[in-house]
Amino acid sequence: MDDEARPAARLTVLAGPSGAGRESVVELIRARSPSVWTPIAVTTRPRRGSESDGVHRHFVTPSEFDRRLAAGELLEWSRFGGYRRGTEINPLRRRLAAGQPVLLPLDLDGALLVRAGWPRARLVLLHPPGWLPGPSVAAAFDLRVSYDRIERVVDELVGFIGSSFLAPARPRPRG
Repeated sequence: MDDEARPAARLTVLAGPSGAGRESVVELIRARSPSVWTPIAVTTRPRRGSESDGVHRHFVTPSEFDRRLAAGELLEWSRFGGYRRGTEINPLRRRLAAGQPVLLPLDLDGALLVRAGWPRARLVLLHPPGWLPGPSVAAAFDLRVSYDRIERVVDELVGFIGSSFLAPARPRPRG
């Protein structure tokens, strides 16, 4: 299939305050839409007993994390306690180039970093009912979803991610 006929996919970032339910929502979206890809974070924290490198996270040394950061290989990164985590940009680019939609769950700061570095990303703010972000935060997001019923949230987000495909080029009718 040539590039003109293949629909392009977009990066959708699902962000929210701590405890907003991002991981649960992502799990249900991926169950309903298996073609949606979620990047695996790179982290400097040690692997926990049940975690596998390359499955749950990519576990790297602090010096390897520094190297990737300096080389521009991370779309965004943050610090949690004494450890850092980030999102590799090249696997994300490859998936999008192949036409696969990408869903990236992040905290609010991470989403704003993505907005700055990847302006065409679509940002979704997932928040508890009654929680209001500041105007500058709210303005950065393309969609705000109140997490009241998980089924409604997943329905809305599956539709939104599905609309992240750009319309493919179509031949114009003659005559």
